[in-house]
Amino acid sequence: MKVSVYVATTLDGFIAREDGALDWLPGSDGTIDPALEGEDYGYQSFMNSVDILVMGRNTFELVHSFGEWPYDNKEVIVLSSSLTQVPKALPDYVSLKAVPPEVLYEKLKQAGAKHIYVDGGQTIQRFLRAGLIDEITITTVPVLIGKGIPLFDGLSEDINLHHLTTRTFINDLVQTKYSVEKITSKGVS
Repeated sequence: MKVSVYVATTLDGFIAREDGALDWLPGSDGTIDPALEGEDYGYQSFMNSVDILVMGRNTFELVHSFGEWPYDNKEVIVLSSSLTQVPKALPDYVSLKAVPPEVLYEKLKQAGAKHIYVDGGQTIQRFLRAGLIDEITITTVPVLIGKGIPLFDGLSEDINLHHLTTRTFINDLVQTKYSVEKITSKGVS
């Protein structure tokens, strides 16, 4: 089973402003550069490869606030110990779990999942600390916001990455994909 992260950050490494705002993301104001019409930065292709999306409560609440639910027919698991029920307006394939990443990983693996997408800063960090992330795709937006919610925070040890690919876009965004080095009882794999 493969576990991936697909995320956008500012050049200084933030996934959102301190208040959760994403106004620094191109197109967040609803305008689209005509030169980029139809460009999704590989997102749809990535989503087509994913069986299940796992996100944290904050990310879930942000996505839910957008109005229309964007994950049609894609199983979504929200990791939260504070939410007690999924809003009734959401599809049946959205569920809540209050389990550690390792437990969820094993359950999904046993159920036959092939590709898991992990989203949300704290959730990504928890999966990284547990050694469960295989691949990270980061689209860097060329903007410095000075402070905000960091993508990588609170890691207790170094995590080595291996560069796979880099793409650039006409609006100066840079997308880089890395594999995450796994430490096993036999050493690095």
